[in-house]
Amino acid sequence: MKPSRDIARLIEIMAALRTPKTGCPWDLEQDFVSIAPYTLEEAYEVADAIARGSLADLREELGDLLLQVVFHAQMAQEQGAFDFADVVEAITTKLIRRHPHVFGDIRSLTPEGVKALWDTIKAEEKAERGDRPNDSGGSSHSMLAGVPVNLPALTRALKLQQKAGKVGFDWNDPRAVLAKIREEADEIEAELNADRNAGAGAEVGDLLFTVVNLARHFGADPEGVLRATNAKFERRFADIEAALAQQGRKPQDATLDEMDALWEAAKAAEGL
Repeated sequence: MKPSRDIARLIEIMAALRTPKTGCPWDLEQDFVSIAPYTLEEAYEVADAIARGSLADLREELGDLLLQVVFHAQMAQEQGAFDFADVVEAITTKLIRRHPHVFGDIRSLTPEGVKALWDTIKAEEKAERGDRPNDSGGSSHSMLAGVPVNLPALTRALKLQQKAGKVGFDWNDPRAVLAKIREEADEIEAELNADRNAGAGAEVGDLLFTVVNLARHFGADPEGVLRATNAKFERRFADIEAALAQQGRKPQDATLDEMDALWEAAKAAEGL
């Protein structure tokens, strides 16, 4: 087979990889469950390429993510459930239905109006389908229904808060959220003082949940800002390692005070 710009060729390649006896042994032994982690990983690699501003890497990572869609569709086709064309039909149907301001008679909507309309149509679709088991583990009638358990914890916390906020269960002032953060920190300290590590751990969860809420009030994506902080930490720690290497030393050879000083130097060099 030769490479091609046609999606049909990718589907053919995937089918060949899954063909018994002549296909790839690794691909043949996979199922939806075993492939799911790779699907998540590829989505994160797409986000990473975007964060780094690398369009060359983005092109490659989008291809890897597309392969995941084709892989799942191929396995579903083998079971007689659906195929890739059904996936395309389903998403095009959804997009046309949820954009009546583009494909219908509604016009002149603001971005906020578009979002509200999207939510309304989405709710109508759920009502038409009827009650389904709730993948979040709670009641299917809850306002919080439909937030997948397997989302990254920060993202799921954000989505739960967004849903609760729609019915008024929310703070109106980010300063109130900041006060709650201080309260949660005090509760952690109380658990530590009482030598209750398990309780302190639970309170840390409450603190993280509240920090996500604060980020939401600023319009910040908690996953995105934490990824940026992770990258900043890696960059500055690499500066510490480089500075110590110039002295013929390694981090394990330095004191915490020495590394703190090098950290502050790296921070100052960045102008922060």
